[in-house]
Formats: sequence, structure tokens, C-alpha cells
Amino acid sequence: MDFRFSDEHEFFRRQVRDAVDRLIRPRVAELDERGEFPRALWDEVAALGYFGLRHPAEYGGLEADTVTSMIFFEELARGSCGFFMAATVQMLMGTYFLGRFGSEELKRTLLVPAIKGEKIAAIGFTESQSGSDLGGTRTTAVREGDEWVLHGTKEWITNGPVADFATVVATTDPKAGLKGLSFFLVEADRPGYQRGQTIGKLGARASSTGEIVLDHVRVPADHLLGEPGRGVSYLGDILNQVRVMTGLAACSIADEAMADARGYAKRREAFGKPISEYQLIREKFARFWIQREAARTFLYRVAWMIDQGQECMREAMGAKWLATEMCLEAVDQATRIYAGNGFSTEYPPQRFFRDARFLLSGGGTHEVLLDFLGKRYLAE
Repeated sequence: MDFRFSDEHEFFRRQVRDAVDRLIRPRVAELDERGEFPRALWDEVAALGYFGLRHPAEYGGLEADTVTSMIFFEELARGSCGFFMAATVQMLMGTYFLGRFGSEELKRTLLVPAIKGEKIAAIGFTESQSGSDLGGTRTTAVREGDEWVLHGTKEWITNGPVADFATVVATTDPKAGLKGLSFFLVEADRPGYQRGQTIGKLGARASSTGEIVLDHVRVPADHLLGEPGRGVSYLGDILNQVRVMTGLAACSIADEAMADARGYAKRREAFGKPISEYQLIREKFARFWIQREAARTFLYRVAWMIDQGQECMREAMGAKWLATEMCLEAVDQATRIYAGNGFSTEYPPQRFFRDARFLLSGGGTHEVLLDFLGKRYLAE
């Protein structure tokens, strides 16, 4: 067994970390306070070429493996949770099905500029009555001659208010449930495509989130991505990556929160000495370190399994759950170390606390994940 990253992986991590330290971390408080899509930062990061990390070189991509991609996502989340969400939708969910199933013309006109950051991508799953339950999707796609007509509303769409195009899940057979779902590419300039309400968020505020309204939007037949009714099976190919990515973001947020709390504990004195010298304070850092190491090791194991082509849905669910729950505990403990100051917007713990909540739903709510894992375990 070999748990080491390759020299290439370590070199790549240092490059990304340097970029995050230069471009994002000095702005993180401002990004959070403004609560809007940071176009200037977007263009700076796009110029580094990272938006094409997962795509073929012929379209301007870097063709990176899963472990390399996860290193990038982990480092990016050290900066801004909101910007991390906007960028990862662009790099993974928003362009994955376009890159896999899109026509050559669509790849040249949409994927290539998305890799350059010139066009912004979104992905539309969630509706008012369906999130983890995709079988409840009500957005419809009806074939009329050489076109598909889409009608419905998507909610909680990261990049939705600024996206130039979106990959949208719609039902092509309402009676078939999950087996009737299909993916479509929809450009924002098509008649009937509307950017709906922008959603104000508690955390991850440096991303723009809102509704996409499709009012009988017509798209050409080649905008169906893949085969009709195969949407859920295609989604399985990417969902494990989404869960690992979310889990590593949780590790990064927890790291940042506890590193900040460590500095505070060394400075803050109570009863004549720094609070870092009290046993109950040291215990908080010890528990965090143990839980963080366990979660991070689990997550990179799953990333390796993906690269090896191994079935790992169960492991991806478990690793995402473990990492996010660890993060929630860590940010809570960071606010406790700050005590009363942890309730002040002047100090960083409140931002970590808010950002961590955003990770609970990505890749499936924890209630859904645990229910599935419990059923699998009991079936053995």
C-alpha cells in the first residue's frame, strides 16, 4: 500500500495553493460581504487554465485524473467557499455532460469558451418539490419535429443568475419516474429562458444562486445530451466525484476554521495564561485533528477508486457524510474557542460556521445518504 501523492501531484498542489493565496484569500472577507458573483476574480482564475482541468486537450483542457482534480478542489475551498462552488459547477457539473455527449459544434461554441471562462455554465436539478428525489422532477421536455420544448422552473441553481447556458434535467416520460429523465443543453439567450429570483444565502455568498425559468423553450434535437431516459444512469458517473469534492471542501473549511482558532487560543489569555494551555481547549484541537485525518484519508481513497474504475458509490456517500459532519463539529468548536467573540461578525468563525452549512445538501442530504447506507448494510 502507498498513501503518498506523486511528485506531480505535490507540485500541482503547490501551484494551486500559491494561486489561492495570491488571488482569493486576501479578498475573502470582501467576497463574503458583497455576496455577488466576482467577475474580476473569475477572469483571473480562468486565465490560469484551471477551468479545463477535467476536459480533453483538444478543447483547451488539461485531462487531469480524479486525484489531481480533487487536489485542486481542496485547495480552492481554502480560499472562498462561494467562489469554490461557482468554479466547481463550471468545471464539473455544468460542463460534464456537454463534454461527454455534446456535438462537435456545441463543444466548439460552448465548451471551449467555458474552459476559457468566457461563458458561464450552470446545472439545473433542483425544483421546489424535488432535490434528492429526482423522481419528483416536473420540468418536461416534449419532442416536436426537430426540436425539444422544455417547460418548468429550476431552483437553487449555482451560477443561475449569471449563466450563459445550463445543463437541465427534464422528464421526457412523466410516467416512467427516474427512468424518464434526460439531460438537455439550454442557452440563456433562447426565447422563454428567464433568469428568475436571485436567492440570498446564509453562506457561500461569493457565488450567485437563483432560479431558471423555462417557459416553453425550444432547443434543437442535438441539445439532448445522451439518450432519452438515461439521465439517472449518466448522473451516477459524476455523482461520486461531486461527493468527494464536497467532502474535501468540508475538510478545507474545517482546517481554516481551526487554524484560525489555534492562533486565537494562543493569543487570548484567561486567568493569567493563554487559553491554549487549558486541557479542555487542547482537547478540541486533538479531536478535530483525528477526525479530519480520518475523513481526508477516506476521501482520497474514494478518489483513487474512481481513477481505478472501481464501484464506490457507497464509499463516496460515507466519506462525504463523515467529512461534512466533521466540518460542522469543527466550525462549532471554533466559535466556542472564541467564546463571545465567535458571535461577532468582526471575527472569522461566523463565516466558517455559515459556509459549512452549505455543504449539507451537496451530493445528497445526509438523511438520504444514511438511509441508503443503512439499507445496504442491513441487506448484507
